[in-house]
Amino acid sequence: MAMNFVFTDGEYDGSTIAILGHNEVFTEVREMPIVGGSGLFRFARGYVQLQTSLYDQKIGYAVVEYNVFVNHY
Repeated sequence: MAMNFVFTDGEYDGSTIAILGHNEVFTEVREMPIVGGSGLFRFARGYVQLQTSLYDQKIGYAVVEYNVFVNHY
C-alpha cells in the first residue's frame, strides 16, 4: 500500500508524509513505515499504526484509525 497524507491547514499546510508498506487488512494492528515527505516533512522517518475499528464486508465500508509517529528535521 502506498499513500500520502497531505496537510492543508495550519503550520504544516502544503507538507506531506509518504507511507509505503504491506497492509495486512485482517491483522488487528498493522504497522507501515514512513519513507519520506515534502515541505516541513522533508527527510521524514517514522511509522504508522493502523487499526480497523469498523468493517462491513457487505457494503465494503471500513473505518480505520491511523496513529502516526514521525521524526523530521
